[in-house]
Amino acid sequence: MRVKICGITRPDDARFAEQEGADAIGVILSSPGSKREVSPKRAQEIFEAVGPFITKVAVTHTGSESELSTIIALNPDAIQIFHPFVFGKDPGVQIIRAIGKDDPLPSACDAIIIDESHGGGKDFDLSAARSAVQRAKVPVILAGGLTPGNVEEAIQQVRPYAVDVATGVELSPGIKDHRKVRAFIAACRRA
Repeated sequence: MRVKICGITRPDDARFAEQEGADAIGVILSSPGSKREVSPKRAQEIFEAVGPFITKVAVTHTGSESELSTIIALNPDAIQIFHPFVFGKDPGVQIIRAIGKDDPLPSACDAIIIDESHGGGKDFDLSAARSAVQRAKVPVILAGGLTPGNVEEAIQQVRPYAVDVATGVELSPGIKDHRKVRAFIAACRRA
């Protein structure tokens, strides 16, 4: 099971997630109101803190083309977007489109992340997630309300390509609890 630790605000937490076996890290940019938003400069520091074999994901709620261009210029491996941007040419990064339970499955993307709360940690309807996994033509990532205590069961019920966690492994917004990160990744591996 692939694991993304999201909402990283400190290089230290990125290195720890990688050391524990996370497959991806996520940083949040251009997302007004997010307690985990970082500047492009800080995002670059976080991305540089990890090695070449971990996927670096820039997560954004922006609807601005210029902000999106600034984010792509950071050279993440993927961008996770909530706005329905249309790309006329190859953006040079993998596109992960975020959807809620009532949203249609997007087609112009490399993966889909199912997150009803848009990064707020609200539990997701597992039957809707399972249905999306069965219908999607691209990998589906499960997010929303996952913790070390419930991720194993969620994986067994939904069978996603990957899982994504932010609030479920934190001491406070943006500050990761290393014990919870370790326990979350271990639970994913057991599933």
